[in-house]
Amino acid sequence: MNDLFTLEGKVALVTGGSRGLGREIVVAYARAGADVVVTSRKLDACELVADEVRALGRRALPVACHVGHWDEIDGLVDAAYAEFGHVDVLVNNAGMSPQAPSSVETTEELFDKVVGVNFKGPFRLGALVGARMVEHGGGAIINVSSFAALRPKPGFGPYAGAKAGLNALTHVFAREYGPTVRVNTLSAGPFLTDVSEHWSQEARASTQSAVGHPGRPDEVVTTALYLASSASSFTTGALVRVDGGLY
Repeated sequence: MNDLFTLEGKVALVTGGSRGLGREIVVAYARAGADVVVTSRKLDACELVADEVRALGRRALPVACHVGHWDEIDGLVDAAYAEFGHVDVLVNNAGMSPQAPSSVETTEELFDKVVGVNFKGPFRLGALVGARMVEHGGGAIINVSSFAALRPKPGFGPYAGAKAGLNALTHVFAREYGPTVRVNTLSAGPFLTDVSEHWSQEARASTQSAVGHPGRPDEVVTTALYLASSASSFTTGALVRVDGGLY
């Protein structure tokens, strides 16, 4: 059974890979046998996680990249392919979710930042890597979305809209780059990552879900492995909720 989830011989590129769910995914992929490109805005943070990957006996490439900046994404892809020659798994995990006072008070700058990181970046990165995956025989793309796209709240209009767009993009890429490239959405609920340090005590303790509480960061790992590996060979264009059964 473990052979189904192996990533031996694979190269994974994980955005937002220096902390939170991204770091959990990077380390899990390395333990499953993958070499990993770790990228986020801060190179020193990427290097720390890259050292964790190397300690597990895998190769790692830390790259600083702001995924909301179109021109930086081309350089990220070029660096990944120059180092490893191929990318087999792409995880579009980087995101930002600031709350605005109201929709009418949302500035153009805030709107552009949120949409840039949560939608524009995954679009450009998925397009570049997806096309190359087809040339190299296939791969897997995982778009990490949010329950906010399914249960949007006031104050988060740009974020909810961008994540809903990301959900739609999964279907576009699944059709465009299939059948050799599988593209799926991992729709994450509230997790107790570093972001949760700014939540209220009540929000950290309970959620309106079947499970009743936020998830531990490591609880995203099994789904991330499933969608990246051959275990999900007949799964594409899917939205997999990892949110404790929010309702």
